Amino acid sequence: MTAIAAQALTWYDEHARDLPWRSPDATPWGILVSEVMLQQTPVVRVLPAWLNWLDKWPTPAHLAADTPAEAIRAWNRLGYPRRALRLHACATALVSQHEGQVPDAVDALLALPGIGAYTARAVAAFAFGRREPVVDVNVRRFVARAVTGLADGGAATTPADFALVETLLPAEDAPRVSAAFMELGALVCVARSPRCADCPVVRTCAWRAAGQPAAEGPGRRPQGYAGTDRQVRGLMMALLRDARDPVPLRTLDAVWPDEVQRRRALAGLVEDGLAYEVGAGLYSLPV
Repeated sequence: MTAIAAQALTWYDEHARDLPWRSPDATPWGILVSEVMLQQTPVVRVLPAWLNWLDKWPTPAHLAADTPAEAIRAWNRLGYPRRALRLHACATALVSQHEGQVPDAVDALLALPGIGAYTARAVAAFAFGRREPVVDVNVRRFVARAVTGLADGGAATTPADFALVETLLPAEDAPRVSAAFMELGALVCVARSPRCADCPVVRTCAWRAAGQPAAEGPGRRPQGYAGTDRQVRGLMMALLRDARDPVPLRTLDAVWPDEVQRRRALAGLVEDGLAYEVGAGLYSLPV
């Protein structure tokens, strides 16, 4: 085992958060759902949503037997509701192609609707114990600092990132090492004001040794929300989720004063398959 993996694993054994999808009792389906929900969403918001989701749909077959509209309603205000549609499509594919079971191979996982490179490797690793490089933004930042001396891992995951992380994974305990890297990136080696004094690899960290150079290029600003089309879409989605009957256009129009922005937001919802015009000026969730 590499030194960085051993140090990270020792720290993880003492400091890891107790999360239900990390439990030995967690099913591959539960782990898959958690990975989809955790994309761009903090754990504190995902936890109650995940518990509710697994209580309602404990297997892919349970979700596939329900409607996409109910998946969106259960998603509630978790954000990026297209993920709910993708999970429903994924569950349907699991039932029709895999007898309702989550496959353990990365290629088979990648063939499922809505499952990308990160999620496929995460499920293969955490659900089935495979030695797969699991690389999210937190892992990229931690490894970039600890190994290459850079301030962050760049704007997007590349094949080189997977290759570098794979060299750090031991033959045994690779999934737990991957989880340790993720946890360190999320809790200690954070983007701003990293807690270097609490980091188990601080003495060998290449970024610290280089004097903690700043990231190259322009900084990435957090995405705004107030006044954006995302906010308007969210207000409209709230009405559609709460309604059991089609919602008149005039009701949707009441959520926002700018007509051009309203029309653009509603058109986006329709294009994404989150809303349907079911009659003249009447809209609903997909059924």
